[in-house]
Amino acid sequence: MIFSGMLKLPSLLLFVPILFFGQQTTPSKRLLALEDLYSVQDVSDPQVSPDGQWVAYSVSTINREEDKRVSNIWMVSWDGRQDVQLTHGTESASSPRWSPDGKFLTFVRTRDGKDKGAQVWILNRLGGEASQLTHLKNFEITAHRWAPNSRMLLLVLKETEEQEADDDSKAKPPKPIVIDRYHFKQDEEGYLAGPHRNHIYLFDVATGKLDQLTSGPHDEMEAAWSPDGTKIAYTTSLDKDPDRTLNTDVFVVDARPGATPRKLTVYDGPDNGPLSWSPDGRLIAYLQGLGGKYSAYSLDRLAVVPAAGGEARVLTQDFDRGVQHPTFSSDGKSILVVVPDDRISYAASVSLDTPKIQPLVHDKSVVSEISITGGRTALVMEDDAHPAEIYALGDGAPRKLTSHNDGWIAAVQLRPVEEITFQSADGTEVHGLITKPAGFQAGRRYPMLLRIHGGPNDQEAHDFEFEHQLYAANGYVVLNVNYRGSSGRGYAYGAAITADWGNKEVADLLAGVDFVVKAGLADPQKLVVGGWSYGGILTDYIIASDNRFKAAISGAGSANFFGIYGIDEYTYQYDNELGPPWQNPQAWMKLSYPFFKADHIHTPTLFLGGDKDFNVPIAGGEQMYQALKTLNVPTELVIYPGEYHEFTRPSFIYDRWKRDLAWYAKYLGR
Repeated sequence: MIFSGMLKLPSLLLFVPILFFGQQTTPSKRLLALEDLYSVQDVSDPQVSPDGQWVAYSVSTINREEDKRVSNIWMVSWDGRQDVQLTHGTESASSPRWSPDGKFLTFVRTRDGKDKGAQVWILNRLGGEASQLTHLKNFEITAHRWAPNSRMLLLVLKETEEQEADDDSKAKPPKPIVIDRYHFKQDEEGYLAGPHRNHIYLFDVATGKLDQLTSGPHDEMEAAWSPDGTKIAYTTSLDKDPDRTLNTDVFVVDARPGATPRKLTVYDGPDNGPLSWSPDGRLIAYLQGLGGKYSAYSLDRLAVVPAAGGEARVLTQDFDRGVQHPTFSSDGKSILVVVPDDRISYAASVSLDTPKIQPLVHDKSVVSEISITGGRTALVMEDDAHPAEIYALGDGAPRKLTSHNDGWIAAVQLRPVEEITFQSADGTEVHGLITKPAGFQAGRRYPMLLRIHGGPNDQEAHDFEFEHQLYAANGYVVLNVNYRGSSGRGYAYGAAITADWGNKEVADLLAGVDFVVKAGLADPQKLVVGGWSYGGILTDYIIASDNRFKAAISGAGSANFFGIYGIDEYTYQYDNELGPPWQNPQAWMKLSYPFFKADHIHTPTLFLGGDKDFNVPIAGGEQMYQALKTLNVPTELVIYPGEYHEFTRPSFIYDRWKRDLAWYAKYLGR
């Protein structure tokens, strides 16, 4: 159950003035406030130019007037002295990609209104306005990549239903949605009806001619050109019913219509991307995971396979951490990866000759993306006190290239984040983080929020968490626990909760609460709890197991798994990890104990969610709300129209966090 939650969205909190026992704030800085939501900029997707002199990237900001997020394309010089915004306006532009000859930069622009949808646009590096390059109708663009000769684009497209006219007089009645797939719904995509899949196309830049390269009842993903431009590698599943398996393989096909793909991998499990060709075109790097019962707790391993065919080789077989974003070095002797480790995520190099993880950046920070061109490497990196920015990776420490959030950071007072280690009830060592409140004084106890991360195979790390800082600014000790099931601690730690949800995680979370209370930081009479996604699910488990919390907030959660089967997007996991409900009803009943023991709950609880969420549908919150309402336990249900699992409308995010903090304050008597 990979219930990833709103972990990376800018979080919002209502600022409630707190008396900090005579504490004086730093004169030059102020506490974080609600309005700071609109100041934080999200930096992502670095792309080093072919000459190595520039890095193009995306910057996402909030347009408050139109109540939406807007991304634009920027580029920064390698020396960091020039930072130029390339696109403007209220229509989002993202996914910048350099032509290999360095003459052009393409990006995907999403338009609203009559011509709504996404198209590839092109910008001449010598100057001038960007122009629309593709004019695709009834297609959704999944990815685009330049051919090495700078004459063609590889497009991954998904056919969509024909768009109806915006003119009401010409509008047609909606058609019934006919479903016949095992995996029939997906958050944000909606119901998966019809034959529409992701396929690879070739687009001639000069003529606009579009040729389809692949077809069939399966999705081609992670497509990548060979260095000589004659072939394209991608991943897909040719199993009889791709919906009923996680098995995928790496394929390669000649870059011409009508060519027959060749299957390169034979592993019975997921062989996934991103794919990276070695500079000489002989090898393809990819990620190998686990399917079946343990699919939700898999650690992706780095592997390579000969592009001409032959035996694949796993390079990180004995490394008890997953890896991400494999990218061949410019000399082809090693592969750079991102490694999620204990409360951090670092860039590392893996040698092809002697597979060994060599950390390149290994401090209390989180690296999330890598781009390599011509021997130059750019990273996206952040830490507790700094939102993500672009960095250049050299022989020494990473060198900061962009400063989109520096002005805001200089104005606000941020709290340091500290690591903690404690033992769970069965002796298991558990790790976590705490953020102490503004004006903290040793010897005093403070209200404490146990904030539970989603996933479960995610982790609390040293990245910038606006939410945690805001709670600390409002006088809370914020406790974050990497309970069993979290990533960063190896396979056994992550897979420990297989088919046993709400047991070890609850023990670990409560042990963390006990630890902070015993340390004299938290007032045991002023404890609150909350989370989103699997964090909301664990909140339900917590309040059904322990009544010490004065208030709880369960966001995008569920407790009655009998009632969730078939209405969320995790049927494959349920069938393989638990078995269907009719085959193993005892396990389903055990995992649904918060709902069937709702009469044990006395904690005032707020339930929230989006009405279009297919990841963890709002029905899960509705059921728990109705149960507590029936039992006369103080409760409230807030449904946000038009929102999926991860909220996008800024005013709704604002409202959500305003309600959250007000709910806690109400039951803490603040």
